[in-house]
Amino acid sequence: MAEDVHITPEGLEAVRKEHEELTRVWRPQIAAKIKAARELGDLSENFEYHAAKNEQGMKEARINELEVIIKNHVLIDEHRVPGQVAMGSTVRFREEAEDEETYRIVGPTEADPKSGRVSYESALGKAMLGHKVGDEVEVSTPSGTYRVRIVGID
Repeated sequence: MAEDVHITPEGLEAVRKEHEELTRVWRPQIAAKIKAARELGDLSENFEYHAAKNEQGMKEARINELEVIIKNHVLIDEHRVPGQVAMGSTVRFREEAEDEETYRIVGPTEADPKSGRVSYESALGKAMLGHKVGDEVEVSTPSGTYRVRIVGID
C-alpha cells in the first residue's frame, strides 16, 4: 500500500499538468520515434531505436511516479493555527548576522530549496513546525546544528 503524498493544491495542479503532457503529447511522439527507428533496419546496432527506448523507459517511470502522487495525494491544509508554522506556511527567518531567508514548507514531492520550497521532512522544515514568530529554533543537520529566529509567517 502506497504512502500518503502531502502536497499543496498548486503542487498537485503542476503534477496533473505534467502527467497530462506526458500521456497525451509525449507518448504518441515517442511511439512515432520508435516506429521510425525500427524502419531503419537492424535493431542491434540502431542507436536511434535504443535511444528512443531508453527515453521511453525513463518517461514511463516518471508517468508511474506522477500517477502514484495523484492517486495518493493528501492536500496540505491551508487552514492552520494562526501565527504558527505548519505545512503550507511561508516562513521568514534569520540566522544570526545573516540576511533574512524565506521558504515555504511543502511536502517532499514539491521540495525545491532553490525555488524557496523546503520539505516538512527536511531538517529546517522539521525544526520550524509548530513554532511562532520570535521563536529561536535549533536546526540539526548531519554536519552539525545551527539556530535561526523566525521573523515572519505568511
